[in-house]
Amino acid sequence: MEMARASQTPLPCSSKYLQRKWDKAHYEQHKKKIQTARPEVDTQAPLTFGHLHLKLKKLKLEEERLSVIERDNGLLLEKMACIMRSGGRIDNHNNYKCRSLNREKREREISRVSKENQALLQRIMKREPQYQVKKWQEDWQVLERYKNNIRRYPLGGWDVCKWKESKFNKRGTNQAQKAKQQQDEDGEGKLMEEEPGFGPRGCVGERCPQ
Repeated sequence: MEMARASQTPLPCSSKYLQRKWDKAHYEQHKKKIQTARPEVDTQAPLTFGHLHLKLKKLKLEEERLSVIERDNGLLLEKMACIMRSGGRIDNHNNYKCRSLNREKREREISRVSKENQALLQRIMKREPQYQVKKWQEDWQVLERYKNNIRRYPLGGWDVCKWKESKFNKRGTNQAQKAKQQQDEDGEGKLMEEEPGFGPRGCVGERCPQ
């Protein structure tokens, strides 16, 4: 009775005990259906067939091929052993030298082409040039002189200016040295003329030969 009292049915019933028993039976049947339910999509692995994995025909062909190879190897080994024992019955030495059927013709053709090339080279070397390089060089120098004359700034910039300045200073120094040396020489000549007792040649009057 306590079980019947504890059971609460959602719908009205005449016997709670029987209703509880029927509910339990329905629940067990529901669980059994869930456990035995089949999926809509088949996710199982496909069935395997033995004749697809173990190909007996292929194994048989491979065995036959190996047997043929083994038989050929045995025959070849037997022949080689026979040759080694008897020394062979065939003379396979070949002393023939390769000869070309058109060798002479090719050599004549090569010599002809070489002679023509040499003749062409001689004609090219003996040919006088039509361009006058010397005249080009002179014209270029004239053009360079014209460009230097009409150029506003000197070619090379600051380096050329320094070079010209140093050259000018060096020239001025040389001229000053020459002028000083000339003055020294003139002064010495005047002193020699003014000293008494010296003749026109710079000798003493009595000792100078007449």
